[in-house]
Amino acid sequence: MGEIRAEVRLPTKELRADIPFYTKVLGMRMDSIYPADDPSVAVFSGHGLRVRIEKGAAEAPGTLRILAEDPEAFADGKRHLVAPNGTRIEIAALYEPVVMPETIHSFVVRRLRDQAPWVIGRAGMHYRDLIPDRLGGSIIASHIRIPDGGPVPDMVHYHTVGFQLIFCYRGWVDLVYEDQGPPFRLHAGNCVIQPPEIRHRVLYASDNIEVIEIGVPAEHVTTIDHEMTLPNGPANPDRSFQGQRFVHHKAEDAIWSAFRVPGFDSRDTGISEHTAGVAGVHVVRPAAGGTECCAHDADILFGFVLDGAMTLEGEGREPFALTAGDAFVIPPGMRTRYAEPTEDLELLEVSLPGAFRTEQG
Repeated sequence: MGEIRAEVRLPTKELRADIPFYTKVLGMRMDSIYPADDPSVAVFSGHGLRVRIEKGAAEAPGTLRILAEDPEAFADGKRHLVAPNGTRIEIAALYEPVVMPETIHSFVVRRLRDQAPWVIGRAGMHYRDLIPDRLGGSIIASHIRIPDGGPVPDMVHYHTVGFQLIFCYRGWVDLVYEDQGPPFRLHAGNCVIQPPEIRHRVLYASDNIEVIEIGVPAEHVTTIDHEMTLPNGPANPDRSFQGQRFVHHKAEDAIWSAFRVPGFDSRDTGISEHTAGVAGVHVVRPAAGGTECCAHDADILFGFVLDGAMTLEGEGREPFALTAGDAFVIPPGMRTRYAEPTEDLELLEVSLPGAFRTEQG
């Protein structure tokens, strides 16, 4: 088909005033101008954009957003400008830092039988929201499923996050990650953390695959990387991504030990160590002895019932009978008890930070 280009057309009343603005102020290159005796069209390119300024064009002037690694060094540090042709120019940071909203604490119970709606999200996956109020934007927890297995229409991408967990709840899924070697299969009961901006891709899924995905903060950007091909090499499994290392926790290799709550054991996924304490992830099951009321001082404490059943008792609340697929959030300082656990109970607990205090009794 030969070379193909695209450009954005913007109007002007007098082209002569626009030329120095787009070239000198915005640092773009003028590629063409015509007619020679009385120019009415000029084409500029730069910063990944091609702009056609045309005298008498019918379009509105519009807005151009220019993303700079150092905004203060661009356009004399101005963040908002107006071009002679009326186009508004916004200067923003190329790499926005992750902003962690202050947590708005609340007691949340989200039961599967309440039939919260499933919505279709990225790559055709079905999403069920497990924390509707997002605790003020500090966290998003999603129950994700793909009813029909097979190849997943995904691309190499990354997330600008503070913390992200993928826990395989049902079935299995094939994944590949930057610097982590060849693709691998994530089985039910196992999990991975996706450190900030690690490139990855979902390749293939079993029928009726289900995962629990935790993201901090709730609103974060997903960016497609059109340049990277995965797997890449050579592998560098100990690489740090903004202070966090990739984790692939396998249930069959885990060691069970006493949990922070009496009457339960847990397998520690090692995620607290690999995130420098940003978050902790445990899978919990009943042990010998009775259960007790406890309170914690974690900023966020999220639970999801993987299997079995229990009753969640909380001060000032009616007891909640929870079964597989139910989720809850317990705010700091609230006294609760995991009562009447069935023998097959398994509970996923995610905390931020990874280490915190639990008071019993």
